[in-house]
Amino acid sequence: MVQIFEVGPRDGLQNEKLILGLDDKLWLLDALSKTGIQNIEGGAFVRPDRVPQMADSDQVLEKLNPTAADYWFLVPNQKGLERALSKGVKNVAFFTAVSETFNQKNIGMSVDESFAEIQSMMNIAKKENLKTRGYVSTVWGCPFEGRIQSSKAITSIEKMISIGVDQVSIGDTIGVANPNGVQEVLKPLLQNHQGDSKNQIAVHFHDTRGTALANALKALELGVEVFDSSVGGLGGCPFAPGAAGNLATEDLLYLFKEMGVQTGVNYQKLCETGMELSNRMKGKFFTSKALQAFIANCTKNTAWDS
Repeated sequence: MVQIFEVGPRDGLQNEKLILGLDDKLWLLDALSKTGIQNIEGGAFVRPDRVPQMADSDQVLEKLNPTAADYWFLVPNQKGLERALSKGVKNVAFFTAVSETFNQKNIGMSVDESFAEIQSMMNIAKKENLKTRGYVSTVWGCPFEGRIQSSKAITSIEKMISIGVDQVSIGDTIGVANPNGVQEVLKPLLQNHQGDSKNQIAVHFHDTRGTALANALKALELGVEVFDSSVGGLGGCPFAPGAAGNLATEDLLYLFKEMGVQTGVNYQKLCETGMELSNRMKGKFFTSKALQAFIANCTKNTAWDS
């Protein structure tokens, strides 16, 4: 069985001009948990002036049902971690990038500085018995520096693993990866960590150029068992010019469902959640091909996808 790690409520919504209200966010988190998804991003303790879409993350954390799923919150620095701890956080995610330029524009730190900050936060997280996740972004390409060498990316990923996070999510932030490049990074990593938990390495693909599903399939073939995706295909990155949405959870789940890959997630409930979210976002059009087909087939009362 593989795991779907839902990032829509944080990584998806943070790139939307429409700021979803607190009640709608709580509804979304609950609805996603009822599809069978066990790991869901709930928000981010970041500066509200830079990411206003996440300004109510403290309220989200206080009011959500903590037993419905494992809800994760991004903390960019110790100040953010302290805020999250004051609200009872149990699962936290840290962030860095392979690209120096992107890291500076995103969190105002060099790569080395961000790793030092993550190490300090890890020390606190261990004392608090928190689950931890580390995002390594711009693994295959940067909007400012261009293509990233696989060896450079692997060095950063290995450093995140050595810090001791429970899981590392490897990100194609601007959607430039292809299956060959995915193999160049993942194959040596997976070989180096054969004896470790199969859930230690996750992948996070953006679909800017339509290659996200192909990259996910290659990762599956290589042995990856955790896949980040976003309801409806929501997302992008406010600090990465040209970055389009994440790999849509509906598209990924449809592929796995038809291939017989077990996920524990109910496809129909997921699509129904996407439909309702579109309504709550004033009829927003989602890029997910599977969701579009599901809506069309519901309208036509056909048996497919029912």
